[in-house]
Amino acid sequence: MVAAVVKPNERLERIDGLIAWGELDRLLSPLRAAPTGRPGYRPLMMLKALLLQQWYGLSDEELEAALADRLSFRRFLGLSLAEETPDHSTIWRFREAIKGALAEAVFAELQRQFDRHGLVVRRGTLIDATLVEAAVRPSGSAAAPSDPDAAFARRAGKAGSTFGFKAHVAVDQGSGLIRTAILTAANVNETSIADALIQGDERAVYADMAYETKARRAALRARGIKDRLMHRPNKHHPVLSPRLALRNRLIATVRGRVETVFGVLKRHYRWRRARYLGLARNQTHLHLLCMAMNLRRACVIAP
Repeated sequence: MVAAVVKPNERLERIDGLIAWGELDRLLSPLRAAPTGRPGYRPLMMLKALLLQQWYGLSDEELEAALADRLSFRRFLGLSLAEETPDHSTIWRFREAIKGALAEAVFAELQRQFDRHGLVVRRGTLIDATLVEAAVRPSGSAAAPSDPDAAFARRAGKAGSTFGFKAHVAVDQGSGLIRTAILTAANVNETSIADALIQGDERAVYADMAYETKARRAALRARGIKDRLMHRPNKHHPVLSPRLALRNRLIATVRGRVETVFGVLKRHYRWRRARYLGLARNQTHLHLLCMAMNLRRACVIAP
């Protein structure tokens, strides 16, 4: 009776109908035998709860409260009004349980499903990186909390430095879907991660001059992938020729669209600062954020 008079959340309903959740449930099946809280909540339900957490910018405590009284959330999770909802400690333990390979496998399965829907265009891959501050500030005091996995890095074109992490992403040109997301310490150079971002099935790779190497250009050509890496001046050619300068400008108009992804992450998903301590926890969080972003994007572009 209640469900009949409450207006459904159309976006959540569309996401729910877009994904074959049973395939994700099979991936998470090993967790059914593991105690992830009291009572033994379904792993798929817990994953969907973590997605809600990203979409609505909730802490674990806020998510606990929202699951208890929001009917649209209960409907998305498949919970009846009579069923209990997980508390914040259960939510934390489940996120710990999927940390690492399992979160990466869930991200990859969603990619396969987007591909099955014909949403991955493969016209090109846009690669770039952005800095994210650590959850805690560095401290020389043994009594103060710190993050041993974070590091300092200078911000391009800005004064000072950032203590934290660097998110490296590969975005599908045309669809805007994130195909790969890798987190490192902030001081890791972009070019050292670049090859892991190249998908191998795209027609072109777009990147700024930080990613340019002769070896990478040659490797792209050998794989039949168009090289759209921006050129940078060097000691032999301190000023780019008009042709290369024009080429850079044309590449920049396409490559720059990856900045939209970072803008959404930092403004809408409030990811200017890492939420957790440690690289592994924050990598899992990045995967969850990218899953949430991709699902929303898929709702827009799916026929």
